[in-house]
Amino acid sequence: MPTFCRHSRLIQNCPICSREQQVEMRPVVSPSGQPARAAQGTRSGRPTAAGAAVAGRSPGGARGATTRTPGLRVRRLSRAAEDGFRSPLAPGLRSVADAERLAAELTFAATRLARLASDPPGLYAEVADAGADVEERTWLAFLIAYLGPLEQERPFAEIERVREPWAGSAEPALDGVGLGPRTAHDPDRGSRTIDAYRAWAARAGSQAAAFAGDESWAPERRFERAFERLALPGLHRGARFELLASLGRLGVYELRAPSLGLGGDDAVTLASKRVLGIGDKLLLERRAVELAQALGVPLEALDLGLFNWERGTRAGVGIDPRQEPDAELLAGARAALGLP
Repeated sequence: MPTFCRHSRLIQNCPICSREQQVEMRPVVSPSGQPARAAQGTRSGRPTAAGAAVAGRSPGGARGATTRTPGLRVRRLSRAAEDGFRSPLAPGLRSVADAERLAAELTFAATRLARLASDPPGLYAEVADAGADVEERTWLAFLIAYLGPLEQERPFAEIERVREPWAGSAEPALDGVGLGPRTAHDPDRGSRTIDAYRAWAARAGSQAAAFAGDESWAPERRFERAFERLALPGLHRGARFELLASLGRLGVYELRAPSLGLGGDDAVTLASKRVLGIGDKLLLERRAVELAQALGVPLEALDLGLFNWERGTRAGVGIDPRQEPDAELLAGARAALGLP
């Protein structure tokens, strides 16, 4: 009986699992019976475009000219050297260094969420002010998530400079605005995303009505429905998730993430595949929940934590990135991953 590996391949065809289980790989054979590389390189005795590309030259025969697919992006993934590390919670990791970084980034992100709930910094304090108008609080939270806090001593400086009240007719002047590392704003798009957001709120009657939905909904369902409906032009997954997570933590609406809303090629989705060792979306979401529960961090913390882990440098997103994560939380996360 054929045996399949965790990557949904025959074990003898998988370069990873065949090495782990010391199974000799089967050479890939073309339909004609020739080795695949040779089959790609010739057809009726003449070099083909595919064969020429493999050989590193153009179909015309000019050596050194490689062919590139328009729009193709090649990403070089940086990984620490394999050292025998294994954890069932993070089956994609193969080194202690990567696991230590993961524990640090997830607990930093969890510490940030706790800070938003207890002592919000900068403009987040205005969003959390229960005595202020809920429409202005919601609008400010949108601007923070859309533009993104900067990585400098005054992270909210640019948002403060361009913000305009929700009730007014003026739009934020976004020409030349400074943007944070998690921004969704594209200067070439101008104000179209903001216009789409205003139209979305108008269809519901107000921002509050759009986010709150049915008052009988549980916080998880409210988060999920708003996340789906906020799929506006230019408002990517990260900005939508950060907006809803911050609105929930700052006490504006009852919102709690039931999943990470993974999909596409954003940094969090790519990082989750690397850490959790699988590409299927449903299994990714399930393993993400299991990882958060085992490490004792909110599921929302995986969003920023995985973003920073994939990026390789820490974005504080409104708080000092040098702030140490909660020591007890970090120790628990390290223990759960099996780190010494």
